[in-house]
Amino acid sequence: MSSPIPRSSTNQRLVLAIAVLASFVAFLDGTVVNVALPAIERELGGGLTTQQWVVDAYLITLGALILVAGSVSDAYGRMLVLRIGLIGFGIASIAIAAAPSPEFLIVARALQGAAGAFLVPSSLALLTSTFHGPAQARAIGTWTALTTGALIVGPVIGGVFTDYLSWRFAFLINVLPIALTFWLMARAKVRDLRRPDASIDWLGAILCTLGLGAMVFALIEQPHLGWASPAIWAPMTAGVLMFGAFLLRQRTVAEPILPLDLFRVRNFWTGNVATLFVYGALSLNGFVVAVYLQQGAGLTATLAGLASLPITILMVLLSSRAGALAGRWGPRLFMTVGPLLMGVASLLLLTVSPEFSYWWQVLPSMIVMGLGLSITVAPLTSAILGAIETERSGIASAVNNAVSRIAGLIAIALLATIIGGSLDLDGFHRAAIATAGLMIAGGIVSFLGIRNPAREVAPSES
Repeated sequence: MSSPIPRSSTNQRLVLAIAVLASFVAFLDGTVVNVALPAIERELGGGLTTQQWVVDAYLITLGALILVAGSVSDAYGRMLVLRIGLIGFGIASIAIAAAPSPEFLIVARALQGAAGAFLVPSSLALLTSTFHGPAQARAIGTWTALTTGALIVGPVIGGVFTDYLSWRFAFLINVLPIALTFWLMARAKVRDLRRPDASIDWLGAILCTLGLGAMVFALIEQPHLGWASPAIWAPMTAGVLMFGAFLLRQRTVAEPILPLDLFRVRNFWTGNVATLFVYGALSLNGFVVAVYLQQGAGLTATLAGLASLPITILMVLLSSRAGALAGRWGPRLFMTVGPLLMGVASLLLLTVSPEFSYWWQVLPSMIVMGLGLSITVAPLTSAILGAIETERSGIASAVNNAVSRIAGLIAIALLATIIGGSLDLDGFHRAAIATAGLMIAGGIVSFLGIRNPAREVAPSES
């Protein structure tokens, strides 16, 4: 008879609460912003370009610095890095709420992304260093379930604040969980482990950030200035060169923030290519639907926030079951069918017409999208992390997280080109077709590239 699994101590429960709240802050902000974009544009101006930069400024620094966050956390201690990230995120949130101009807001969003890059990796590292064995699996499961709550409440709270107070207050939501996290950190007894020999590739992080930033600038501004303009081709060329230098550096530096040898593993590189397509499509869909439902269909921010709620509800209900089934049957089928379903969901948005009806034109798409996403996410994550040895799962997870952020970054940067410059009904339909194409590509890549791991044969079956 096996001994019962011990219950978590009070201190472990405090650590779990700290990790959940710190990550919740970063997830919450990502779900609030799309609903607030039309109100931001109405007050500060700048049109579609401002809306693109409000999203992408955050994703540039978040996607680039999340790779180096693990090294920083190891070198300086998880709790210290978590405190710095929380303080930076709080200050940036206040600056966003007080932004007097689009330019100020965009810079504040970039700083917020830089701070947010250290929250999720440090939170997970704190959990893995505090919990062990079966307790660690339970803690990470609880962390995943509770942080998913940000996906549910974020758009709704953001919409309510935008409609009845101001979009500025939607970004101040972060202050309360940050304050509560600091209070819990003062009560928790955590020995902050540090590695004095840890190496941080700051030059690589700078090359990655500047390279991505320059390329995204060119992609966003190109529809206005054209490729012939030096203001476009010069930063694009510089961005490509800097990002190329970053990749070359990762081949020679002692402790790379992007270990390129990981991409020799078939399921890892294939899974990340599928991630690039699927998460690029999800970012495009989330932006376009939230903005068009307000600016094109005339819904309030609150109703626009509620529109995607079926997706999140289905994810909460079905994701763990899909993960269990993928563990039994392998991830390939789920990673193929899920994106294909989401491609169908995107094409259902072509039914949106000037005589708008959420119930008949949008809700069916949201339901099918939720089913497809529920089928995809857990198998995708397990396929990628399961392909890499356990001791390198942290960096493998960070790489996959960065790929998903960069996918969103590129999709939003190309938005004006995709929709033809204006998010009217025709532009909305073009975005739906582009989203479907990306989703279908993700399904095809998974079908052709993913290999199911060999099933272990139980003794009774041999």
